[in-house]
Amino acid sequence: MTSSAIEVLLVARRIANQAKDEGVLFEEKYQRVTCEHLGAVLADSVLQAGLNYTTVVRPRVLSILQAHPSRHSISLLVSLIKDGGTGAFLNWRHHEKVSRFEALVVFLQRWGVEDVQDLRAGLSSDEFCYAIQSVRGIGPKTVDYMACLVGIESIAVDRHVRTFAKAVGVENDDYHFLRASFCCAADLLSLSRREFDAWLWRRAAAPAQVQLALTV
Repeated sequence: MTSSAIEVLLVARRIANQAKDEGVLFEEKYQRVTCEHLGAVLADSVLQAGLNYTTVVRPRVLSILQAHPSRHSISLLVSLIKDGGTGAFLNWRHHEKVSRFEALVVFLQRWGVEDVQDLRAGLSSDEFCYAIQSVRGIGPKTVDYMACLVGIESIAVDRHVRTFAKAVGVENDDYHFLRASFCCAADLLSLSRREFDAWLWRRAAAPAQVQLALTV
């Protein structure tokens, strides 16, 4: 075991102990849904950064699921882009997130991703996870967030996770170190990583438990 692995384990134990003290093992368990609608997954992933999930992101994702049930494949999303309908699809006007969504669709098409099943397979590959970060605005947090949406066990290191880490005295703020530590903490607690990720989000955003309530 390397020294870095030992550090991860020590920090993970502190995280797990704090979470246990806050009742993570005694709270009602919520089954975190997996989204099978590719358009909704990509919209959620692109919109979530820097925006309020409850009031801004979630209503738009639900609208996509309800109004665009057929836009669940790359082929149909490419058609949407060619028709100039991305802004209306996302219900978003600012060019940055619209352009990011379109660039992400083009990237996935180039990699032969057609649906959520293909995306799930891609996100299980280190090569794919590295390559997708070549899309402007897509970093490791977005990759892990997307992975959680499609059912891969991971933890997205957002500000809630970083706040929790600081609260237990973790000084190393490297993204990959924190992800490894929180994933290890979930393992120590015998919780799925997606479930622990959701608990951390609920803890910070309570009582807004809306991410878990998306009907897909």
